[in-house]
Amino acid sequence: MSLRFKDIEVGDRLPDWSRKTSFPEWNRYAAVNHEFVPFHMDDEAGRAAGNPKGAFGMGNLRYAYIVNALHDWIGDEGIVREAGCQHRVLNCKDDVLTVVGEVTEKVIEDGEQRVRLEINVVNQDGVPTCPGHAVVVLP
Repeated sequence: MSLRFKDIEVGDRLPDWSRKTSFPEWNRYAAVNHEFVPFHMDDEAGRAAGNPKGAFGMGNLRYAYIVNALHDWIGDEGIVREAGCQHRVLNCKDDVLTVVGEVTEKVIEDGEQRVRLEINVVNQDGVPTCPGHAVVVLP
């Protein structure tokens, strides 16, 4: 069942959506997106790139997590009209990343029932890594 515009209120929170990330997840993402960059796959290359912990995850993988979390929340009848984010903190091996969000506005615009959200991806320590926004259209 899809989420309905009438059931959403400003201040509602997106259900937490989490994934643990490490080499297997990064490898799958790289395979699909042709993103086999050494600092994503090799600890020495990650350290050479400035991360003392070694290899680090792709920023756009977190973007994909945001879009997946939105789709899971709105259901098959909803549309992700817009999503954007900034990559601010590295995703290191074995981080647990959680997409969080809050409804900031409900509007009817251009004949669509739109819901605006502030979103972020936080790590297991609660550190915000990827602030952004989204607009979804609901039936």
